[in-house]
Amino acid sequence: MEFSFGGSETNQRTVLGHPSGLFVLFFTEMWERFSFYGMRVLLVNFLTMAITGVDNPGWGWNAEQAGALFGTYAGFLYLTPLLGGIIADKVTGYKWAVIIGATIMTLGHVSMALENETSMYLGLTLLVLGTGFFKPNMTSIISEMYTKAPKKKDGAYTIYYMGVNAGAFFGMMLCGYLAETKGWAYGFGLAGIFMLFGTIQFWLSSPLFGKIGEVPKKQSTIENKKIIKASVGQTNPFTTIDKILILICSIVGLLYLLDDPSSKIANINLLPSTLFVDSVSGATQSILLALGGFLFLIISRILRYEKVIRDRMIALIVFAIFTIFFWMSFEQGATSLIIFARDYTQRELIGNYAIAYNLINTLLTIIPLAIISWVLFLLYKQTHQLIKTSNIILIISFLVIWTIVGGMIYDQFRSETTIVTVSWFSTLNSFFIIAFASLFSKWWESKYNPTSAQKYSLGLILLGIGFAFLAFGAQTIPSGTVAGTFRVSMIWLILAYLFHTLGELCLSPVGLSQVSKLVPAKMIGFMYGMWFLAIAIGNKIAGSLGGKIESITNEYNLSTFFLIFTLVPIFAGLVVALLNKKLIKLSHGIDA
Repeated sequence: MEFSFGGSETNQRTVLGHPSGLFVLFFTEMWERFSFYGMRVLLVNFLTMAITGVDNPGWGWNAEQAGALFGTYAGFLYLTPLLGGIIADKVTGYKWAVIIGATIMTLGHVSMALENETSMYLGLTLLVLGTGFFKPNMTSIISEMYTKAPKKKDGAYTIYYMGVNAGAFFGMMLCGYLAETKGWAYGFGLAGIFMLFGTIQFWLSSPLFGKIGEVPKKQSTIENKKIIKASVGQTNPFTTIDKILILICSIVGLLYLLDDPSSKIANINLLPSTLFVDSVSGATQSILLALGGFLFLIISRILRYEKVIRDRMIALIVFAIFTIFFWMSFEQGATSLIIFARDYTQRELIGNYAIAYNLINTLLTIIPLAIISWVLFLLYKQTHQLIKTSNIILIISFLVIWTIVGGMIYDQFRSETTIVTVSWFSTLNSFFIIAFASLFSKWWESKYNPTSAQKYSLGLILLGIGFAFLAFGAQTIPSGTVAGTFRVSMIWLILAYLFHTLGELCLSPVGLSQVSKLVPAKMIGFMYGMWFLAIAIGNKIAGSLGGKIESITNEYNLSTFFLIFTLVPIFAGLVVALLNKKLIKLSHGIDA
């Protein structure tokens, strides 16, 4: 069977009912997520690992320093795609943007593997820039590919999403395994190797895509004005005050993102250390003023629209605010939960417990890897003549994966004592997504489908319940306990990841969908930017709060630290539930 797609004269053979090009994107994204999550799960662990007295020393940073750096890195990851998308639209086209981004990220991973401060900062910078080119343009290629088959698009994104989670799962598991058992450079290096494989594989598969992803043709100014007028009904140009506010808020926001780690790590202040109130740092006051200015900008622009558009955009802002509350808690998975897993969780298993874990872990690894290898075989059958070299790169990649997996399983079964790696717990998020995604999808398609506000409420409450398990489990850990001297059962961390993932499945898919439904075309780029800004703020707050785990634990106890992330999301979830009817009214017929 062949598939004629999006504006190209090329016909493709299908794999599982979809064009073979989709599965090239599937594997490209899989290797990119492998690299990203492989590095993500290592960074805070590596930075905060003791310098001496351990088999695999790190840099001995405190949690606050590591959290500040990670929060800034994660925040930038959600801001640079806005610029990368614009460059791809106007200059490079989607295909070349992906290749440029993947190449830059490969260099970033190589730099990270060198394990010195200069190379680490350079590596993180390159990863941020590369993600800006890569992240927004992969999905753009899929969207363009299915312009002639829109009914198959949902299924295409589902397959693509599985590639995302498969890459995250294997990246965290295998990079974590190598880093924690062989050395940090091996883990960081493996992330770079697979980013390189993904780059070469995508570049060599170019003949398969025809004209898809090339530089789009420019529309005339007259055509653009007609589109804007038809979609909005009125124009709303940026005023001089709007532009000044955007410039000021952007500069202060950029300085704050850089000031937080630089002040904590190198004692370099990019913003005033004091401002109006002595009890609050000058940097914090500066960013609060900038956020206030940005909120004023948003509200003033919204008020210029007619009532229906204005109300819908107000509803979107409410969702964006609650998005911050979700990600500031959920992203503890990259900071404080890493430290909790390493220093306070019982990870040493013996006897029947070790055998049970090894068997379960083997099945969790082998079965999905076998399924994905089968997909690779189907892709090879359909495309080996057209993109033979690209397929060979993929085959080599999988041979490397199977070799590492085989070595990992062999090491686990031959050892009398099994040490569960810190990174293994992070893989549970991807596993639970794969396990429960279809169940939630069927729920949303049923007559019992909740409103978007109810989904938000449920997601926040489930997230809080996950932290409640941690707060309860950590009750037995005495205040001021030295890291590594007192450990609790791993069941609390497993339950936390389960409920965090269930919350993510309720809330995460709703957000971007709301932007596309509630915002007029004229404002959609600006409001997408605002939405990603909300996620960036949530990630930055997550890093900063996660860095407080040591100070709060020393002053109170670990249970109190997790109780904060229990109460805040649950309270936010109850508030958004109370706003359900109001949000439906503000949406004017669009399900809120």
